[in-house]
Amino acid sequence: MSHIHIERSHDKPHAEARKLAERVAQEMADEFGFSYKWHGDVLHFDRSGVQGRLTVEPQLVRIEAKLSFLLLALKPKIESEIHKFLNENFG
Repeated sequence: MSHIHIERSHDKPHAEARKLAERVAQEMADEFGFSYKWHGDVLHFDRSGVQGRLTVEPQLVRIEAKLSFLLLALKPKIESEIHKFLNENFG
């Protein structure tokens, strides 16, 4: 099993950061076929071979994911897309 851990600081108000996180989650869902749901300020996402969470905190967004062995080869692409989405939405 492989892990992804990405943190990004931000200066957005909390409500705006949550909306942006929702947009990131929707883009990830469209790109990779994830399903997701919110539990407080933590967005849990999964699909076959991947499970993780996106946490919205004051001044910080954190994405943590576990990839199954079968998706290990896609780890660089997934990380690249996460960075791209975060750059576009959180600057």
